[in-house]
Amino acid sequence: MGMGTSTFVIRWVNLLTMLLAGAVIIFGVWMSTHNDGCRRSLTFPVLALGGFIFLISIIGFLGACKRSVALLWIYLVVLLIVLVAILVFTVLAFIVTNNGSGHTNPGLRYKEYKLNDYSSWFLKQLNNTDNWKRLKSCLVKSEQCRKLSKKYKTIKQLKSAELTPIEAGCCRPPSECGYPAVNGSYYDLSFHSISSNKDCKLYKNLRTVKCYNCDSCKAGVAQYMKTEWRLVAMFNVVLFLVLEETG
Repeated sequence: MGMGTSTFVIRWVNLLTMLLAGAVIIFGVWMSTHNDGCRRSLTFPVLALGGFIFLISIIGFLGACKRSVALLWIYLVVLLIVLVAILVFTVLAFIVTNNGSGHTNPGLRYKEYKLNDYSSWFLKQLNNTDNWKRLKSCLVKSEQCRKLSKKYKTIKQLKSAELTPIEAGCCRPPSECGYPAVNGSYYDLSFHSISSNKDCKLYKNLRTVKCYNCDSCKAGVAQYMKTEWRLVAMFNVVLFLVLEETG
């Protein structure tokens, strides 16, 4: 293949890669609009990845147009680094998110989650005092728990609702505590619980307390992170295959 043909192919390949980068950025924006402030930070790496791929594509495109060997070498080296980084992150993401699932309870449509079901990496991150203090502050500000009583007017509606892992774990005490629900955000704590679960004593009806100090809340966050990481990991698999073909 002659030099002219090679540069022509590279120009078109990088044009397609730029379009792919645009798709990555759009995907990041979509994730951002579908997350609240507490979880929106997950979208930043996706947006950064899209911008980085776009920059790489421009380098490759300019190198092909100007027939610059230096730019083309920079393009190939950086592309290789990106492919390796995507591959490593994706493998680690699948390993970290391999464990953990919800538990069903009679009479409830939603699941409850236990922290020890998840990987040691999640346990280390969520049991870190500084990390959890930051996450808890964000969860309190989001006021997801306060909104439950408005979304579900009756106890029957609450039990048949599909609560998110964070709503199920952070906004209410575990079912084994036995506290009767007064409404979606208030429980009768005068009931004497015989459960040995420490979360039963940690739960309070106060807006700033709820079950934010509970292991069940950390487990709900772990389940959310697992779901989102799996989504990003699967997207990365597709991205890796496309970049590998274009490279």
